[in-house]
Amino acid sequence: IDARISRHRRPWASMSGTLYLLPTPISSSSPRAALPSDVIKLAHRIEHFLVEDAKTARAFLKQLDHPKSVRDLTIIEIGHAPRETDIAQWLAPLRDGVDIAVVSEAGCPAIADPGATLVAAAHRNGCKVQPLVGPSSIILALMASGLNGQRFRFVGYLPIAAPERAAAIHALEAESKGGETQIFIETPYRNTSMFTALLQHCQPATRLAVAVDLTGDGEAVQQRTVKEWRARPAEAHLLLKQ
Repeated sequence: IDARISRHRRPWASMSGTLYLLPTPISSSSPRAALPSDVIKLAHRIEHFLVEDAKTARAFLKQLDHPKSVRDLTIIEIGHAPRETDIAQWLAPLRDGVDIAVVSEAGCPAIADPGATLVAAAHRNGCKVQPLVGPSSIILALMASGLNGQRFRFVGYLPIAAPERAAAIHALEAESKGGETQIFIETPYRNTSMFTALLQHCQPATRLAVAVDLTGDGEAVQQRTVKEWRARPAEAHLLLKQ
């Protein structure tokens, strides 16, 4: 819950366009293997897209076999920190009943993604916002982890610098002792160093689940105590190389 309450008027309350949140695959698998057929059909009729990265979005729409040429679609790159003035312009077609889709770089828009600022602006102006079904690495990893799915927290990326990262790991481990699962993500080229830090700083009895290449050909999810992971370094190395 965000405690900040806006008292602004909703000037676009009569608009009929919908802001759709269109997920993308989180692995190299085909979009048709990751998205329901109804979502793909809906994406085929949308011609306005607000995307995190234009190049990736064009490739995604081509893989979806969008009935229109990519050249004929409106594809606007929003970047990592969209400005409020730009957002107002990007959402303006909604006033004329034009549907718009927000497309993330990978996974679900507005989850660990700059699309959240567009969604907030849409709500402030009375727009209809509709999330579409698609893969989320956060939820899939939790589902397969065997850890507590009743109480969990997603904390994004941990610090890169070793001292700050160690402090973050200790803090998350302390929170987990109350029964709350802690979820975070890491880039592939830092997987090994992150895993090493976890084994170095966590207590032996702490349970640690690792999920890699979810929905992909190399998908693997394993959960063990830190003590058990420390006893199987070769196996852990192979898992992280998936």
